[in-house]
Amino acid sequence: MVGGGLAGCEAAWQIARAGVRAVLYEMRPRRETPAHKTSTLAELVCSNSLKSEQENTAPWLLKEELRRSGSLLLEIAARTRVPAGHALTVDREQFSAEITRAIENEPMIGLMREEITTLDPEKIWIIASGPLTSGALADEIGRTTGSDRLFFYDSISPIIEADSIDPSIAFRASRYGKSLDGTDDYLNCPLDRDQYEAFVDALLAAERVPAHIEQDRARYFEACLPIEELARRGRDTLRFGPMKPMGLVDPRTGKRPWAVVQLRQENARAGSYNLVGFQNHMRFGEQARVLRMIPGLERAEFLRFGQVHRNTYINAPALLAPALNLRANAKIFFAGQISGVEGYVESIATGLAAGRAAVALARGESPRVFPRETAIGSLCAYVSGADPVNYQPANITFDLLPKLDHPPRDRKLRHAEICRRALDAFEQYCYAHA
Repeated sequence: MVGGGLAGCEAAWQIARAGVRAVLYEMRPRRETPAHKTSTLAELVCSNSLKSEQENTAPWLLKEELRRSGSLLLEIAARTRVPAGHALTVDREQFSAEITRAIENEPMIGLMREEITTLDPEKIWIIASGPLTSGALADEIGRTTGSDRLFFYDSISPIIEADSIDPSIAFRASRYGKSLDGTDDYLNCPLDRDQYEAFVDALLAAERVPAHIEQDRARYFEACLPIEELARRGRDTLRFGPMKPMGLVDPRTGKRPWAVVQLRQENARAGSYNLVGFQNHMRFGEQARVLRMIPGLERAEFLRFGQVHRNTYINAPALLAPALNLRANAKIFFAGQISGVEGYVESIATGLAAGRAAVALARGESPRVFPRETAIGSLCAYVSGADPVNYQPANITFDLLPKLDHPPRDRKLRHAEICRRALDAFEQYCYAHA
């Protein structure tokens, strides 16, 4: 394992629990990163929340599967929990300290405090080096996977539940009627001049997320500028960028709108739409407030908020098999944020999945993947099977899981049924492979 974060620690633990020797490499404290403050393993850099524990939510389902899988990190999270309502929130110092002790005291795990810059082709590797992968290792990954498939910046647009978009306002059309397959690929939310001006005012006044890595502050690639940065460059900049109305006619008025927000259906995320080009640095509450000013999105339910931050991750769908190993080299697995998942629990889940698959490979067996109906299986399916052209990192949400054949109309009942199906599939999987 390369990287002593959440994914690397969980992978090492799963391998050791299976009776196989694991070596975990962590370059800190010999080489520091711009974000980490300690030398402990599994340090939580940003929030100390592992998200909702409310039953029948997607984050709860993922954690429940991990608990039933014997996850070390979920066990320690429960022991170091601090009060935070429905969220599983931990004392970050106790959390990382207990994980460090567990790894150090496990005789089947060797902890090496050194930087890895080359990958021995005779060994099985799990790359879990995270978003701040060192330059030398990033170069090695680039050589292994193809440098055009390694990204060094993360530009994420918000994702909205499809059924929360107002169909009486949003209209389906492609610019100038052009699309690859002759269909209208986008939903379009039109704004008149007054609505656009009010939106720009709110955007410029919104509270931003402070940069937690000093060297990244106010440094953006021109190709993925936050929408608020575009607005600061001129009030009409957005109208000539992601909100340009050219080639579109609002069927309600028969005229071209003053500005348009386009939404693109997520290929691997049924029932959800991506706000095209709307990466931003606003706080999540501010995003909800400002983006709901867009006509047609007044009642938008957000599955993921926008972000722009430094990151290193691979174009996983172009590279990985469902077991999270390279199609071109089965001995190299990827887990955690470098594989293109967002979130602490998602990183733990991919670490667990990669660790178990690596054990099977070490034993000369074919790696087994979790059922598609499960949250873990769906997360791995997204990472390995999303559209590689428009690949963006993802958190666990219900739209990653397969649709129900006969879904209840009530959302709570629908989510409860998805969770029941997932846990049934999980238990059957565990029984079959006991």
